[in-house]
Amino acid sequence: MTRFAAPIAQSIWDMKYRLKEADGTPIDETVEATWRRIARALAAVEADPAHWEERFYAALEDFRFLPAGRITAGAGTGRSVTLFNCFVMGTIPDDMGGIFEMLKEAALTMQQGGGIGYDFSTIRPRGAEVKSVAADASGPLSFMDVWDAMCRTIMSAGSRRGAMMATMRCDHPDIEDFIGAKSDSARLRMFNLSVLVSDAFMEAVKADGAWDLEFGGKVYRTVQARDLWNRIMRATYDYAEPGVIFIDRINEANNLSYCETISATNPCGEQPLPPYGACLLGSVNLARMVSDPFGKDAALDPEALDALVASAVRMMDNVVDASRFPLEAQAREAAAKRRIGLGVTGLADALLMLGLRYGSDEAAAQTESWLRQIARAAYLASVDLAREKGPFPLFDRDAFLASGNMMNMDDDVREAIAKHGIRNALLTSIAPTGTISLYAGNVSSGIEPVFAYSYTRKVLQKDGSRTEEEVVDYAVQMWREKFGDAELPAHFVNAQTLDPEDHVKMQAAAQRWVDSSISKTINCPADISFEAFKTVYMQAYETGCKGCTTYRPNDVTGSVLSVSESTDEAPGESGAPVPREGGEIVYMSEPLDRPTELEGATYKLKWPDSNHAIYITVNDIVLNGHRRPFEVFINSKNMEHFAWTVALTRMISAVFRRGGDVSFVVEELKAVFDPRGGAWMQGKYIPSILAAIGGILEQHMISIGFLEGEGLGLKSDPTQSVVNLDAPRGPSCPACGSYDMRMIEGCMTCANCGHSKCG
Repeated sequence: MTRFAAPIAQSIWDMKYRLKEADGTPIDETVEATWRRIARALAAVEADPAHWEERFYAALEDFRFLPAGRITAGAGTGRSVTLFNCFVMGTIPDDMGGIFEMLKEAALTMQQGGGIGYDFSTIRPRGAEVKSVAADASGPLSFMDVWDAMCRTIMSAGSRRGAMMATMRCDHPDIEDFIGAKSDSARLRMFNLSVLVSDAFMEAVKADGAWDLEFGGKVYRTVQARDLWNRIMRATYDYAEPGVIFIDRINEANNLSYCETISATNPCGEQPLPPYGACLLGSVNLARMVSDPFGKDAALDPEALDALVASAVRMMDNVVDASRFPLEAQAREAAAKRRIGLGVTGLADALLMLGLRYGSDEAAAQTESWLRQIARAAYLASVDLAREKGPFPLFDRDAFLASGNMMNMDDDVREAIAKHGIRNALLTSIAPTGTISLYAGNVSSGIEPVFAYSYTRKVLQKDGSRTEEEVVDYAVQMWREKFGDAELPAHFVNAQTLDPEDHVKMQAAAQRWVDSSISKTINCPADISFEAFKTVYMQAYETGCKGCTTYRPNDVTGSVLSVSESTDEAPGESGAPVPREGGEIVYMSEPLDRPTELEGATYKLKWPDSNHAIYITVNDIVLNGHRRPFEVFINSKNMEHFAWTVALTRMISAVFRRGGDVSFVVEELKAVFDPRGGAWMQGKYIPSILAAIGGILEQHMISIGFLEGEGLGLKSDPTQSVVNLDAPRGPSCPACGSYDMRMIEGCMTCANCGHSKCG
């Protein structure tokens, strides 16, 4: 039986990927059973299922090939979920009926677990004339608010909130409002935002030229391109969004430029997709492919890599046939082009094992070499599949080979495609792998540098006591096994100590051999100057990247908490800043037991439109001398309220008993609005009864010292990390409450439980 490399890896498998009965009884007894389930399900569409089941199992074994989480959790379960991670939805029409039809499609897609991307550039700007009703348009951002509210309501499969990407063209008249939308810390929280930047705009920026903002052939305003660029840069400098997508480069390099135009991406940006396009993801674990790690013969076996890539491509191609789809249009699009996104994880660990410093010229060259080999092996494997099963239905030999991406491909690969066709229109993509990298033994994520070489994870037990375990990076584990407690060498650098230019260098090196795109975060120090920050984006454009996402600690999104390393300085970096205390993580493994007696308070709520008051009782538990909410009871004589108050009581109490930062319950309730209208209460407009209940819960949490004050964060909580309350804090993890949310690969990811907004 496989031994998990770390306790957190086993926890991730058990929580997210292990097949269980509805009552929690395990069906997958071991991780081998999980691999067998996946292999059998994906081999079922083959003419010889038994043969391919063994080949697929061998690829999955030892965490060498890691299908995306949706495949690992859903394949072979019989559940009505999609195995595709994310979708770009249909083009939004510029009319009310069409807009809300698109909203319905988005909800149906999220219900099955898919993240979505939309281009809102197709909606007329705010103030434009709507002749049919003799009124002015409210603009795309008003409809983005509607999407945001929908996303807050719909829970994706696997009990995680849906992820969304919104894009807007740099010449849309409302682009300035779009750029500044995230300056409001409460607005559009369910969206990632990116500006679609054209080559013409970048040339205008360099020349300090004029730039027209237009829609439907009408120029609404003319601005200076450099001023608009500076607004984009200032926004992302101040609050980490919007990102930038170099959309012309994406379309020019697209193998399918002859039959599709792209204007949006999936939520994390690694898959630029046409309307109704879907992203199907998987990663080769390079950290598991290195022989003699840290030795004089350390190397990655090229023949083994080619064989693994071939198996992975075939498995992913089979997913197209095995998966369900939320919408028929998505199924048709996937079948017509058979797009897959094979990427890597564990790259930084593999480089460390070879003695290479992430961000160095040597590491960039090695990265490019590995990615070139993977691309070549993937394309040849897809050609073999085309010879056996036929090319993708929309394959046009001459147009395909004339695409910008194929110009760089080796001649023998081009000749094979010309002769036999190719099964998959696009094959490579580097996606966020935060959760699956933890599952694989805490290997470095995607092509990111190692975030932290070790940190302490605190686990809260049912009796209120805490145990500790060290979570160690996979390469560091290998080092310790070989050299014991010997000091880590100088090439062990991490995300906090790298220059932003080193991040861009690595992204550009990988992008040359990735036919889709890359999800990567370029970490920037808080004190980077604005001029230096702008240089990062220009470097990304000039070196061939298809997009750029940065993260700089700021007052809106908060700081990424430093973790507790074994030394005050990052390995190999003299003069590195000492990390703040408080990076420990608490994971609430089981609900707290209820004591026989609890103290609490009861509040009376009189809603203007109801003849009967609602009574809300909140009981508290005391842990380590601190009070925190434990359960809620809601009662009313109005029988119209009975069903939803019982449901709300049970749901909120279940959340409270899991521990962690439960203040998000207040935020969620206060954000609910009633389309029939709210009410004025004590001088404030309350948008719904649920919002009023949220206000009472907030009042109670403040009174017991759990919250600092209305709209403010937690006070010291015994089930949370000890954090510096004077420093800006990022959001808590919605899954486990930990404050160790990190921006990795353009996606907020929890190092404690593996929750990812994008994955």
